[in-house]
Amino acid sequence: MTEAPTLTRIDAGLLDALMDKASVFGSTGDGGVDRPALTDAHKAVRDWFADELRARGYRVVVDAIGNLFGRLDLAEPDAPLVMIGSHLDSQPKGGRFDGAYGVVAALAAVETLRRDMAERGETPRCNYVIADWMNEEGARFQPSLLGSSVFAGALELDWALDRRDRDGKSVGDELIRTGYKGSDAAPRPDLYLEIHIEGDDKMEKAGARIAPFLRHWGALKVRIEVTGEQNHTGPTPMEDRKDAVLGAAHIITFVRELADTAADVLFTSVARVDVAPNSPNIVPGKAVLFCELRAPEPTMLEWSEARLREALPGLAARAAVTAEIVSVDRRAAGRFDTRLVALAETIADDFGYPKMRLDTIGGHDAVALNAILPAIVVAVPSVGGVIHRNDEYTSPEDLAAGGDVLVEMIRRIDRVSGDLDKAAGAP
Repeated sequence: MTEAPTLTRIDAGLLDALMDKASVFGSTGDGGVDRPALTDAHKAVRDWFADELRARGYRVVVDAIGNLFGRLDLAEPDAPLVMIGSHLDSQPKGGRFDGAYGVVAALAAVETLRRDMAERGETPRCNYVIADWMNEEGARFQPSLLGSSVFAGALELDWALDRRDRDGKSVGDELIRTGYKGSDAAPRPDLYLEIHIEGDDKMEKAGARIAPFLRHWGALKVRIEVTGEQNHTGPTPMEDRKDAVLGAAHIITFVRELADTAADVLFTSVARVDVAPNSPNIVPGKAVLFCELRAPEPTMLEWSEARLREALPGLAARAAVTAEIVSVDRRAAGRFDTRLVALAETIADDFGYPKMRLDTIGGHDAVALNAILPAIVVAVPSVGGVIHRNDEYTSPEDLAAGGDVLVEMIRRIDRVSGDLDKAAGAP
């Protein structure tokens, strides 16, 4: 008879306490949080988390793009370095679990492992670093995954520092204002783990509690400027109006129609429109559209971008305006490390947690890191599939189940000195 594996369960009390404390910062009073990157609320939660790290003996490191790391060296200096993390910034009026769960679970997992290994008299074979990535959400500064993309070499530092919010404030200036314009060298891990809420209801419907993501969809973040002519909304004859918002409306409708022609393999949105001068008594002279195209395959993204470019002049002409694509941020589709997928699934089975496999359509910092090292996101269910909203909710039991899988993943990785080919079979 095969002996059942010894399993390490996360310190659920510590996880709950950290989750509750993180939720205080930027609280909207209705269950949600509002702390876009480099706002005062975001600074406050990062300050708190950095203090938590220091109090437990972690060395706090902040790099030039404001990524916050807590490093704990338990093994030899040249031992493999395991990174676990997510992000503490949120969407405006967003949910309290998105991102923050991954950061506090990383700390709770490493602390649990550290305690249990000391109690068992085991010598750690890996070192650890917890990551809080800067501006994962892309709510205030675009593009999203900004800090992790600079870390991974996909974006230039100076370009990222010059990204500006709608008030013209730059990332670089706001990093200085909040005290997170660091100068430390970022740690270079051997692998990266991230735990996250799902953001869909597939797990809930299937009764699954653990779901490693197999693939991450690609995305195009397209900024379109529609230019009309500012005029009075009263006396200006209708036939003479060059209404930028009307032109924007035609484009928005077309972007949705693109998705309708490619059901389940293309997701599209125009979720932000900046209108100038934005007065109820002025025919708007300009509208800037923030358009997204997401697909699992590059050919679909290429097709949808080509169709949008072809259609744009005609759509604008219907409102007697002009439209121009002024920027496109591209994020490639890909697959997460199959060894980490297998490890997560094995551990879910060992705990008896129902599992399933999923793709992630939304972006995660693990997507950026996946381009340079083995990485994975493991999901737990979100009630009703709600994400980016104040009533986003995952039960304490499911949060703990995800934490169990996370801490057991790092325990088995540690037992084999970071050898991922061996980790899934480690007892």
